[in-house]
Amino acid sequence: MPLALLALAVGAFGIGTTEFVMMGLLPNVADDLGTSVPTAGYLVSAYALGVVLGAPLLTAVGARVPRKLMLLLLMALFTLGNLASALAPGFGTLLAGRVLAGLPHGAFFGVGAVVAARLVREGRAARAVATMFLGLTVANIVGVPGGTALGQQLGWRATFVVVTLIGLVAMSALALLVPRMPLEHQGGVRHELRALGNRQVVLGLLTAVFGFGGVFAVYSYLASMMTQVTGLAETSVTWVLALFGIGMTLGTLVAGPLTDRAPRRTLYAALGLMAALMVAFHFVAPVKWAALVLVGLLGAVGFLITTPVQMLVMRAASHAPTIASASNHSAFNLANAGGAWLGGVVIAAGWGWTSPTLVGAALALVGLAIAVTAGVLDRGDSRVVARAHDVPVEAHSGR
Repeated sequence: MPLALLALAVGAFGIGTTEFVMMGLLPNVADDLGTSVPTAGYLVSAYALGVVLGAPLLTAVGARVPRKLMLLLLMALFTLGNLASALAPGFGTLLAGRVLAGLPHGAFFGVGAVVAARLVREGRAARAVATMFLGLTVANIVGVPGGTALGQQLGWRATFVVVTLIGLVAMSALALLVPRMPLEHQGGVRHELRALGNRQVVLGLLTAVFGFGGVFAVYSYLASMMTQVTGLAETSVTWVLALFGIGMTLGTLVAGPLTDRAPRRTLYAALGLMAALMVAFHFVAPVKWAALVLVGLLGAVGFLITTPVQMLVMRAASHAPTIASASNHSAFNLANAGGAWLGGVVIAAGWGWTSPTLVGAALALVGLAIAVTAGVLDRGDSRVVARAHDVPVEAHSGR
């Protein structure tokens, strides 16, 4: 494994930590800044807004910047955003700091995915991208629980100081370990943004929004499900979330080699299996051992989706893979916000604490339908190309 992938993973670890740790720190922030927990919840949305806006814009603007320099600039912006959060004197400035920290998120993963794929030999690109994503999943095992505990003991500002230090470490690792790469010919901002009009790119992003929206419809209310339905103590919630994070990590490890072999089949299987697991969870949630097993499986299968979607979108926009890759993370954050909102709607409607699992299953099936549609259209396009060049269709199908 190239050491440069480790540098990318360190950056991903810092990003994953700051993205999710706020959920555990909301009561502390609310008490310290004199606001309510629901109002403090806007800090989660502010980060997601930064991701959605920053991913396509920063990637497009940086289209002609050498990729190593772009990674360093993005990580510097991330570090600055977290430092601003740590030093924020009030809620408004903290909100701004969260948006600033979120801006480089998608662009970093977009540029990083392209760099990771170029660091390895042909046929191992998905494994390389999955290795970078491991930093994101490990953050949910170590960074988020650790950051939450640190914030509860020393104050929420201490957590963002540590994340700032992680950003500085990531910048040093990127500077030392990532090689300089020649910048391919780029057509500028318009050329990059034009890639988002590609039919396969649009369908890939929609697959991410709906398919991954199912994951967050459940993950957002997992703690409440486990305490209210399964009967676990509140002190066990941290371990439950860590179990979900372990599942995420295992799913990401498996996703790499499976995606290198058959990206579409991997995506279909993950979405279909996720829908089935969520339905099962709805019925077995009161059984502790079964609920815990399914928590781990849901984490694994949920993050089995990320790598194939990423690679398919990058392949569809081969002339501008960075903007498509970055926009994929905007899609994932829309899935985060939308899935959590829909899960909250059914709970508020009185359908019960486990009702978000059925919402998640429905969203996964919609994502599967979109993914299958994209596969059928892709195969149809491949047949046209194959006839034009008089070569076997299997050479173009990308199954």
